[in-house]
Amino acid sequence: MENELKIGEYNHLRVVKEVDFGLYLDGYEDEILLPKQYVKEGTQIDDVIKVFIYRDSEDRIIATTLIPKISINQFAFLEVKDVSPKGVFLEWGLPKDLLVPFGEQKGKMVVGKSYLVYVYLDPQTDRIVASARIEKFLPRETREFSIGEKVEALPFEYTDLGINCLVDNCKIGLLFKNQLITNVKLGDYTDVYISNIRADNKIDLSMKYQLDDRFQMLTNQVEALLNENNGVISLGDKSNPEDIYNQLKMSKKDFKKAIGALYKSKKVHISDYQITQL
Repeated sequence: MENELKIGEYNHLRVVKEVDFGLYLDGYEDEILLPKQYVKEGTQIDDVIKVFIYRDSEDRIIATTLIPKISINQFAFLEVKDVSPKGVFLEWGLPKDLLVPFGEQKGKMVVGKSYLVYVYLDPQTDRIVASARIEKFLPRETREFSIGEKVEALPFEYTDLGINCLVDNCKIGLLFKNQLITNVKLGDYTDVYISNIRADNKIDLSMKYQLDDRFQMLTNQVEALLNENNGVISLGDKSNPEDIYNQLKMSKKDFKKAIGALYKSKKVHISDYQITQL
């Protein structure tokens, strides 16, 4: 809403009063302090300035011109700075560290190590907090991905199989060990390619684009679905893209390439809405 203070975000607020210890800004319902150490030289009464709004160590709403590493409703890879009876605190660029309550941790979080978290405004306390249980904050509805597509990934966790990555801020993908062609640093955004979209809608990643491998993977997916359905699937030349994606996780363009290759190899018969294995 307009003219409503947004905690955990940047706001453009008007300077209404100057005091020895800083400036007061128009917070719509209340005046908000911008401490003197954050006041930029030359700022005057009635200037509209960009500030980040959060709660200080005494739980007061306060403004700063410092730039935090993250705003609310975003993912970030942050380092644990301290542990307390309330949870762990992350360093995020502001004087008051960011709390991850114990209930929002997946496992023990260690001082000096960094973790992928989601930052949000707790509706019960109106405080900015973070959660390491990132799966519950991933959007339910995401855009469609296709095999071979180049995407931006944030590597965040080593596993026995490889590295878990946050893909386009909406899905978790696995970058397999045998697909690593350069050193990957956790927390550094990396360009990768989607090598497979599994039946459970999880994504496999690769650091290199291989056209032949991708094409083979497409035809393998169609054949696998045929085998699962006794040699017949209800998809064909005139099937709509949504039906194709729901069953095979590929675009109609890729689907037609795959079934065309299978047809030339005399492995399938294709009709408008059905493919039959020969």
